[in-house]
Amino acid sequence: MVQLLNWNVSSMVWNDAPEPWQIGFQDSASPIMEGIQELHDQIFFYLIVVLVLVSWMLGSILYKFHSSSENNRIRYKYLNHGTLIELIWTLTPALILVAIAFPSFKLLYLMDEVIDPAMTIKVNGHQWYWDYQYSDYVDDQHEDSIAFDSYMVPTEELEPGQLRLLEVDNRVVVPVDTHIRFIVSSADVIHSFAVPSLGLKIDAVPGRLNQTSFIAQREGVYYGQCSELCGVWHGFMPIVVEAVSRTVRYFHSFFSS
Repeated sequence: MVQLLNWNVSSMVWNDAPEPWQIGFQDSASPIMEGIQELHDQIFFYLIVVLVLVSWMLGSILYKFHSSSENNRIRYKYLNHGTLIELIWTLTPALILVAIAFPSFKLLYLMDEVIDPAMTIKVNGHQWYWDYQYSDYVDDQHEDSIAFDSYMVPTEELEPGQLRLLEVDNRVVVPVDTHIRFIVSSADVIHSFAVPSLGLKIDAVPGRLNQTSFIAQREGVYYGQCSELCGVWHGFMPIVVEAVSRTVRYFHSFFSS
C-alpha cells in the first residue's frame, strides 16, 4: 500500500485539462491567458451592473404603473420632454463600450505581437492528426529539422493516469519562461489549433501560414483539441503541450531520441 501511494505521488503531473461539468476557465499558464481572464472579469462586472440597473427599472415601472395603481397614468410631458433620461440611456451604453474597447484592443495587439521568439515550431493539421517540426533544431544523423506526427492514443491503449480522447503518442515539448512561436497551417481542410490553458487558438488554413506565440510560466502538461469542425474524426485529434524546465540535459536527451 505504501509503495502504491509513493508511486501515485511520484508520478503525478500538473495536468491542465477540461473537467466534468466545468463552467469557468482552466488555470492560466501564460500571460495571454491571464489577460483573457482579466478582460472576461471586467466585462462580466459591466454585465452585472447593467443587469441590476435594467431589472430595477423594469421592476419599478411594473410596480408603480400597473393597472390597479393610482399612478397608472404616464403624463405626456414626461414622454415628449424627457431630454435628461434620453441623454442618460444614450451616453451610458457608449461609455460602457469605450471602457470595454480599450482593454480589449490592448489585449488583441499583445496577442498578435510576435517579437524575436527563442524557438519556432511549425504545426501542420491533417485529417485527423497533427505534425510538428522544430525548425531551429537539426537532427545530426539526417541533417534535417526534427519533425514528428502526433496521433491520439486509442482508448484500449491508454495507461493509468492518461486522459481519454486527450492523450497523444508524441507530445510537443517546450521550455518554460521562453518565447515560443507556432507557425500553423493545414494540409487538407481548415483546422483550429487551440490550447485553452496557454491562451492559444488559431486557425490552420490550407495554403496559408498563421502565427501565434506564448510563454509558459510553469511546468505542466496542457491539453487542447482542434476547435474547427474538420470532418468525421474532428473530435479525435487532440493537442498536448508539455512545458519542462530549461535544462540542457533534458532537451539534449529529448532531441537526441
